[in-house]
Amino acid sequence: MTLASQGVSPRWPAVVRDALDAWSDLDGSFWRRAAQWGSRGPEWFVRFAPPIVGLVACAVATERRRAIAGNLRRVRGRRGPVREATEVARTFITYASCLAEVLGGEPARRPASGAIVRGDLHLDDALALGRGAVIVTAHTAGWEVIGPLLARDRRIELMIVEAAEHDAVASAIQDDARRTLGLRVVHVGDDPLSALPLVKHLHDGGAVALQIDRTPRTVRAREVTMFGQPGRIPEGPLRLAAMTGAPVLPVFVARIGHRLYEVMTCAPIRLERGATAEALDAAAQELAGRLEHFVRAHPTQWFHFRSE
Repeated sequence: MTLASQGVSPRWPAVVRDALDAWSDLDGSFWRRAAQWGSRGPEWFVRFAPPIVGLVACAVATERRRAIAGNLRRVRGRRGPVREATEVARTFITYASCLAEVLGGEPARRPASGAIVRGDLHLDDALALGRGAVIVTAHTAGWEVIGPLLARDRRIELMIVEAAEHDAVASAIQDDARRTLGLRVVHVGDDPLSALPLVKHLHDGGAVALQIDRTPRTVRAREVTMFGQPGRIPEGPLRLAAMTGAPVLPVFVARIGHRLYEVMTCAPIRLERGATAEALDAAAQELAGRLEHFVRAHPTQWFHFRSE
């Protein structure tokens, strides 16, 4: 029996395919719109609904699920199938909960996220130079809480630097949510002049945050060893630090409860102006080691939804 004889449009497979593509794209506008809508409900809903949504995403996002499983094996080695499936699901659940907490609308209308800060003396040490700070972080749970902490405790404005996303609508949703938290967002492309606002912000004593765990092949990077395998750390944050004299400050965040995060600040890395290739390589490897240390301790908090 054909689809036409059943009165079903022959185009329905394409519609289903498009829907599945939207559901499986965790960085796309479908999930961010859903998270934004859900995050503005009652607080009990914001607490309990995201884990369910995370499990649904885990079920439909086949490629992302495989990528997470592969990354967990890189970090911890092979585990039994039950434990591996549990950790993959926990990663999706944590991601959904963090997304809902970030996209929750005006801060005055919802409870503020709390944070336990470890190593805040490293932050004071970095800022004491008066040259701002190049904060390097990763796609981990709730890393956006760094900005409000800096603004509240040290009156420093954080500028988030990102490459343009493939989904402009999803990017706008995320950027608007970050601005409500008091963060400035800058999308940097291939134009060398796009880095000028970052340099000025650092000269004014501000902080610039860049993520180092997703490095496209088109981006200049330093080769490193991470999790016992070849890896790449983007060169941009290191060059920015060497250009301005700002220290590089590794900061990683883990979610430890509903609207509660642990912020881990590492000792700053300093690069001389005009740093040599050897100095850049050494700094890149140090960053890789600190990222590896964090991820090994919190593997289900690393939202690296692609395999290397």
